Amino acid sequence: MRYGICHLSVVPCRLEPADTSEMVTQLLFGETVKIYEEKKGNWRKIKTAYDNYNCWIDTKQIIEITEEEFNKINSSPITVCSELVSVIKNNTDEVLTPIVLGSSLPLFKKNTVHIGNETYHFEGQVIGTNKKVTKNRIAENAFMYLNAPYLWGGRSPFGIDCSGFTQIIYKLNGVQLPRDASQQAEIGATLSFIEESESGDLAFFDNEEGNIIHVGIMLTNNKIIHASGKVRIDKIDHQGIYNVDTNTYSHRLRLIKKIL
Repeated sequence: MRYGICHLSVVPCRLEPADTSEMVTQLLFGETVKIYEEKKGNWRKIKTAYDNYNCWIDTKQIIEITEEEFNKINSSPITVCSELVSVIKNNTDEVLTPIVLGSSLPLFKKNTVHIGNETYHFEGQVIGTNKKVTKNRIAENAFMYLNAPYLWGGRSPFGIDCSGFTQIIYKLNGVQLPRDASQQAEIGATLSFIEESESGDLAFFDNEEGNIIHVGIMLTNNKIIHASGKVRIDKIDHQGIYNVDTNTYSHRLRLIKKIL
């Protein structure tokens, strides 16, 4: 078994080992992986440490770390970047790397981050995810992504999908969610009525076959924030999400889960 860490801002992870293959998720700066397989053409099959997602990544877009470093990082509280966009400086060559909201800052202490043999300096705003979570902060974090374009497999403010959105918002609040909406729907306590929901709860939506295909974050006053075309706020009732732009229901409500 080998181990790696993302040292770039936002890296695509693909279904198959090819640049033309579907992007299924993304790695953000500081997130770690297990490396299972290597193929000709500089592709590695990985499992993301944060959510155990299997995918392929270009060898040039991660750096290898030791098992000891991997375990130390993943057994420590996560500190994350809380600015929409910031920069982190490599102390060796003083090169700046842009990083986005939700990026991990491994072993962060006194503005210093350690990745492999490199030391980085970061002066931006951070959130220590070991702090007590309030549901109000979930909504506040979610509003920072408003108008972010929808991107299948995306997890950044410059492109994000529905479950990537909910996952990153909960990451900012110290709660690990699985990657896909159908997996997220399996955790938490199910509410009987929409009136029982609070800001920060997750609402899930299904298709004609009964499969969970969408997720969003409940707000107050029968509103929901979710990624559909872009991150947007819509009305929600017992039927589902009502899009005021089209005057139609865009998603059919299946269930609401209380995670916190």
